[in-house]
Amino acid sequence: MHILLVEDDAMLGQAVALGLNDRGFNVAWVQTGAAAISALQHHAYQAMILDLGLPDLEGSRVLINCRKRGLRLPILILTARDNSHEIVQQLDNGADDYLTKPFDLNELGARLRALIRRQQGHTSATLSLGELQLNTETRVVQLQQQPINLSRREFELLKALILQPGRVHSRDQLEASVFDQDTDIESNALEVHVSNLRKKLGNKEWIETIRGIGYRLKQPGQGAQ
Repeated sequence: MHILLVEDDAMLGQAVALGLNDRGFNVAWVQTGAAAISALQHHAYQAMILDLGLPDLEGSRVLINCRKRGLRLPILILTARDNSHEIVQQLDNGADDYLTKPFDLNELGARLRALIRRQQGHTSATLSLGELQLNTETRVVQLQQQPINLSRREFELLKALILQPGRVHSRDQLEASVFDQDTDIESNALEVHVSNLRKKLGNKEWIETIRGIGYRLKQPGQGAQ
């Protein structure tokens, strides 16, 4: 899950970025409103954490800019301002949630996962296709009720596929889900992860190659969903 963190406090920003990375997120961290707007123009994120008290632009202006441009990514406001008028104003401006400082990193992670699930049309942490199940919170994957041990990138690849089973995902879309924003991606890296995931699922038919386009997930023995 690729997250944009907008926080000008260096110590807090570093702590949040590291803490969320440890919890399975890929975090890009910027410290100004202008940098946030630029990052959103050049990269796709699944959610944004936005501080209000930025040194150049108010976080509220970044929020309004996003919504005026039609960006639909979930935005969670992170702020030391806890008065109800401020909170209501930012929710009316288009924020999806808020969390006041100080806060618990586990709660922040849980709120982000819930916002992303809601955006993708899922209300449960468990994603399923037939006898294949993936839990986005516990990061447990099971096939026929038996656990499968996946690497972090294999997990992210399977999650991207199972969120929309039957849909063809392009290489670019899957690489954006699997690899960190600044990672140097080798030309065959995605194919290697697909091959490893197929082996662990025990049946290569789970992941279908759509030549020249990408991949899709389907139950073995069935056509595209």
